[in-house]
Amino acid sequence: MWKPLDVETWVAGRRGDIEQVRGPVSEIIENIRTRGDEALREYTKKFDGIDIEDFRVSEEEIEAAYDTTDPSLTECLIEAEARITQFHELQKRDDLRLREIEPGITLGMKATPLDRVGIYVPGGRASYPSTALMAAVPARVAGVPEICCCTPPPVHPLTLLALDIAGVREIYRVGGAQAIAALALGTESIRQVQKIAGPGNIYVTAAKMMLREYAEIDFPAGPSEIGIIADSSANPAYIAADILAQAEHDPHAGCVLITTDPAIAEATGREIVRQMEQLPRQEIIRSALGNSGFVLAADIDEAIVHSNTIAPEHLSIQVTDTLPVLQKVRHAGSIFAGPYTPVACGDYASGTNHVLPTAGYARMYSGLTVDHFSKTSTIQILEPRGLEAIGDIVERLATEEGLSAHAASVRVRRTNL
Repeated sequence: MWKPLDVETWVAGRRGDIEQVRGPVSEIIENIRTRGDEALREYTKKFDGIDIEDFRVSEEEIEAAYDTTDPSLTECLIEAEARITQFHELQKRDDLRLREIEPGITLGMKATPLDRVGIYVPGGRASYPSTALMAAVPARVAGVPEICCCTPPPVHPLTLLALDIAGVREIYRVGGAQAIAALALGTESIRQVQKIAGPGNIYVTAAKMMLREYAEIDFPAGPSEIGIIADSSANPAYIAADILAQAEHDPHAGCVLITTDPAIAEATGREIVRQMEQLPRQEIIRSALGNSGFVLAADIDEAIVHSNTIAPEHLSIQVTDTLPVLQKVRHAGSIFAGPYTPVACGDYASGTNHVLPTAGYARMYSGLTVDHFSKTSTIQILEPRGLEAIGDIVERLATEEGLSAHAASVRVRRTNL
């Protein structure tokens, strides 16, 4: 169960899982495209075992969720939402930034929230109110006026509470690749969105990647992952606990320990067995551990190279001196430095976002931020002296490219200066 891994093979396997489901996902997308709500109902019955007439969650259901939830749990969600909001407020750009870079030439940027976005909150094996907060809060902070959510039925009351606390007023009980298709293409019940954000299984992730022509996505965010860089100072009990925390998410989750000390790898394996006996989701954990293991590195620099190759969703650094390692890490979705920084804190309440790229996509994508929910327009304002300052350059280059009308559009103005 706990075994040595080859880094390149492991990375290729994470991408391969998504490729294997493109066929069935394509069929689901086409059915939603052509048959809309009718196909949604069929897939909900097939995959979730539930007959649904009205996909939208009512206000009465949300009120009932408050009534049936322990008030202390509601308070936990409220406090977590406040911490997540606080962090994401730091990311918000000015709506309009202008600067005169030289006399007569003012340049700038205008940030505009998207009009309508869809967030996806997984369900099925567990409820994820934390993901509801993570996906919705940055969209709200960005100023998106319409945020809708799809999540598989039956929707857990805590998920409804989290969505309501985060400001989502449009919630649909539909999950899987079919929900992503509905958000991207639109159906009779669910209006099309401009962008889809949120994690999901390999079917959800494949659907997001295949539908980018119709709705932009945040990034591929599939089954959970953790990479851990550890030296001889690391505590195997902490490492094992972090591995099991990710493994319990999904049978396709993957965990990799990269260590310079063979004794740490062996002790971690023993700890995994010991701690797993006390956990309830053992079937899922065992499946995920089949995708997991350890890599032995000659030194910390080699461990960092392996980690950058993996580009894990979560990276835990458990070494004597974390700062030099942190500085050399280039590819990771979210980084947890030091032995007292469990990934679970980032999952719920530290304030950073837990919607992150997986399957090595952290090499090219950042985790979810406010920027994912807005777009920018560049601005230029020229006064006569600014036009005169660059007029010769523009006319000369435009003429050289054979675009005489471009040159003329500048010349006609300069003749009147």
